[in-house]
Amino acid sequence: MTIQLPDADGRLRTYEPRTEPLAVTPGAPLTSRTVFSAAHVVADPFADVTPDSPAAVDWDATLAFRRHLWSHGLGVAEAMDTAQRGMGLDWAGAAELIRRSAAEARAVGGRIACGVGTDQLTSGTLAEVRAAYEEQLAVVEASGAQAILMASRALAAAARGPEDYLEVYGHLLRQAADPVILHWLGPMFDPALEGYWGSSDLDAATDTFLEVIAAHPDKVDGIKVSLLDARREIDLRRRLPQGVRCYTGDDFHYPELIAGDDQGFSHALLGIFDPLGPLAAEAVRILDTGDTAGFRALLDPTVELSRHLFQAPTRFYKTGVVFLAWLAGHQSHFTMVGGLQSARSLPHFARAYELADSLGLFPDPKLAEERMKNLLALYGVAR
Repeated sequence: MTIQLPDADGRLRTYEPRTEPLAVTPGAPLTSRTVFSAAHVVADPFADVTPDSPAAVDWDATLAFRRHLWSHGLGVAEAMDTAQRGMGLDWAGAAELIRRSAAEARAVGGRIACGVGTDQLTSGTLAEVRAAYEEQLAVVEASGAQAILMASRALAAAARGPEDYLEVYGHLLRQAADPVILHWLGPMFDPALEGYWGSSDLDAATDTFLEVIAAHPDKVDGIKVSLLDARREIDLRRRLPQGVRCYTGDDFHYPELIAGDDQGFSHALLGIFDPLGPLAAEAVRILDTGDTAGFRALLDPTVELSRHLFQAPTRFYKTGVVFLAWLAGHQSHFTMVGGLQSARSLPHFARAYELADSLGLFPDPKLAEERMKNLLALYGVAR
């Protein structure tokens, strides 16, 4: 069987899908790296909503996907930008997601860390930003999950310089019950975060970031860096205090960063591990045995798909992630909160399907092919 896929120039070309998936099954717990997959949310396709309505979530399908990730030994990074925080999922929805997912994690013994932000605000004073962070931190800590202090649009707007970041983050770290993960999300993921840490000069911003950590190393489990700059991440992780981990958020260079070098390596907290979950876990198990070449051989071929999904405008990568979850059978529909399923083009979807299929990511290739053909027909491509 073949399928007609449109290319970037609007021409149809013939593709022959594979017939068997990559053989990957749940295995032993991961040991050499701590690996989180940021996870997407599944919308309720039957809810009568508009793009401006609060998110309507299919909780059963959303939690089932988290159980899928846990079954392969991955941790879940919950209520992050992959879950459409600030792009369809508001704080009320995120708080409910945190509570439900943390309870599910306790039930199955899964590892979970949850995003703490300020998205109940659109703007505010520094005092209001601190209070918003505190409210969310309390929800995450009450759920029993580890906290991830996310970058804040409101703080980026209110801060006058590095000293305001030092004050706000210092205040939060002093009151955190347990060590947290600090998240530096670059403006390619969210343009409102331009100039975070008090400067658009990344060297100066890095110095402020490290100053926050150095002042409270006992309260920082690690940092998640999402700047899509491998060299900068390597330089940064070499400057971290002893015991503070670097979790790569670089969806362009993750194999080399996780593999590391003779001076260290990165752990992982990645949106691309949502569609790559089983394959990524298998690759890390190979790395656990000391077989770096085998790890790279399995994971390197996935980078082309990741770069495709995260191409500019990068913040719309969530659309490709949910699209692949639908093709893989993790949800029954291709609908997203906020109507974000419209954020990528048909040629983009076609290339994502082709790359994912070539990697063997679909547990049922025939189902994926049929769903891709249904989408093509919706856009006017004859079956």
